[in-house]
Amino acid sequence: MTKRALIPDAARPAAEQLKMSPGILSGDHVFLTGVTGSGSTGDMPSDPEIQFRNAFAKIGAVLAKADLTFDHIVEMTSYHIGLRDHFDLFDQIRLDHLSEPYPAWTAVEAGGLRRIGALVEIRIIACTKA
Repeated sequence: MTKRALIPDAARPAAEQLKMSPGILSGDHVFLTGVTGSGSTGDMPSDPEIQFRNAFAKIGAVLAKADLTFDHIVEMTSYHIGLRDHFDLFDQIRLDHLSEPYPAWTAVEAGGLRRIGALVEIRIIACTKA
């Protein structure tokens, strides 16, 4: 099996510190590590909209390392703190980035996330053959 790490420049310090890859290209698929909405300096915004937009921007940056776009996403799992409090806003931002045919999606209410203050963590699987 051949695999290649996908590490955007902005994510390199965190990837090195945590000893993980933001994404892995393996065969025809890309697997993204769960992405939260922290800012470029690692801060976690208190505004849910900023968090959600940051998370999707980071997803786009990892996909771009494999020359992919949001159209290549086949599955998305999102883990939420306070799911019902921000679901409509999250869904609106999700639809700003995804189009038909929409990827499979599971949204889960979580009891906690690793990053303090994070409201969402998003895991993605994409296919290189969209």
